[in-house]
Amino acid sequence: MLTSADTSTRTEVNGPSGTPRPSRVRSPRIVALTHAQCARVLARNHVGRLAYAFRQAVDIVPIHYAYADGWIYARTSPGQKLTKLRHNRWVAFEVDEIRGLFHWTSVVVHGGLYMLDEDSAVGETRQRAMRILQDKFPGAFTDHDPVAFRMTIFRIHVDAVSGRRATPSTR
Repeated sequence: MLTSADTSTRTEVNGPSGTPRPSRVRSPRIVALTHAQCARVLARNHVGRLAYAFRQAVDIVPIHYAYADGWIYARTSPGQKLTKLRHNRWVAFEVDEIRGLFHWTSVVVHGGLYMLDEDSAVGETRQRAMRILQDKFPGAFTDHDPVAFRMTIFRIHVDAVSGRRATPSTR
């Protein structure tokens, strides 16, 4: 568990005649999350960031996703991102919950990304992915789909996951 309990001194102008009065400021507390806590953060959110590398460049893009059974399911539209991901399947994925400057939770996943193309994917795996995405995004893959152009489905296996939570000091 990572913790930070350092204190620093700052000066406030609250004394008589405007004289400075020192006060103690406590640093936020930062703790590591368990695997189960990381899984709960992944399950309750639906927007994350996908990071990937190609040649001498790293890119990061926001994506809608659904998490189930150790996999992150998502979809995208054709473009350079897909071309790059076909060359290097190893990615990172991050989800944050931000409540304040020192009140946040962050989870990072590392794993392999697998395309679920109609031609190459096992039919039942692609169908399961579509059901999971429809559960999270009810209009997906219907006539009322707001992003119908995002027909390329993929999933990321959660090979490694870590998380941290910061909370403001209570003292």
